[in-house]
Amino acid sequence: MMRWLLIALIAFGVWQWWGGRGIERAPGVIAAAAPEQRAINASPPQFQRKGYTVTALASFTLTARVLGVEHYRFDREADLSPVDFTFGWGPMSDSAVLSKVRVSQGGRVYYWHVDEFPVPRREIEVNSANMHLIPATPEVEKQLRRARTGSIVQLSGYLVEARAADGWRWVSSLTRDDTGAGACELIWVEQFEVR
Repeated sequence: MMRWLLIALIAFGVWQWWGGRGIERAPGVIAAAAPEQRAINASPPQFQRKGYTVTALASFTLTARVLGVEHYRFDREADLSPVDFTFGWGPMSDSAVLSKVRVSQGGRVYYWHVDEFPVPRREIEVNSANMHLIPATPEVEKQLRRARTGSIVQLSGYLVEARAADGWRWVSSLTRDDTGAGACELIWVEQFEVR
């Protein structure tokens, strides 16, 4: 019995490692365009999810390279957003640049470190972001779970504000050039494609 348990644990570990490994990409920019954001002119759409009211602030589309993926289960925000992605576009989608930038995530934030800047600091800041994704459907959630470091993804939906009856509030950044606390995008994701 112990032998089968050990074999099962090893197989599970190999499966986890294999599914989570990053995708290698050749040098060169592979997601050139910055995210697109558009104002909502009519009354903003609202969505209900797990007791939260989610209100659209702007429409949002993005094609980007996945620089990091972090799954969450135990914080309150996991009710809405079970996974955060760090995305890069422009120079931050280029393997030549990324080979000199170390990316990590934790506590719903994204960190980067360089020993020597491959591009100016501001290029790193405005061409990458940590984004909290709220899947609009179970199918979108399945797609989110397929993406891994190195994937190219295309998504569309809304930058949003989420509220709960007890006064809790979570609001998206509405600009790509901010940094630090409050700079992350909170996105209601209606379409998500992994390439």
